[in-house]
Amino acid sequence: MTDLIDLDDLPVRAIKDVPQERLCLRCRAPFWSEGFGERICRRCKGSSTWQTLVQSVRPPGRRR
Repeated sequence: MTDLIDLDDLPVRAIKDVPQERLCLRCRAPFWSEGFGERICRRCKGSSTWQTLVQSVRPPGRRR
């Protein structure tokens, strides 16, 4: 038996949403990005400035 991939199960991406090297919007250093939604490099995301900013704009969790 062969394992076939059902194309309907694959995620749909925009034509230009491809993995490629991009420039970080914060430090302008080139880094490998998995898609156009990833524009901040790993080094900048690990900085205390970035972490503080992310925590301050994250909406509070929903309570049930």
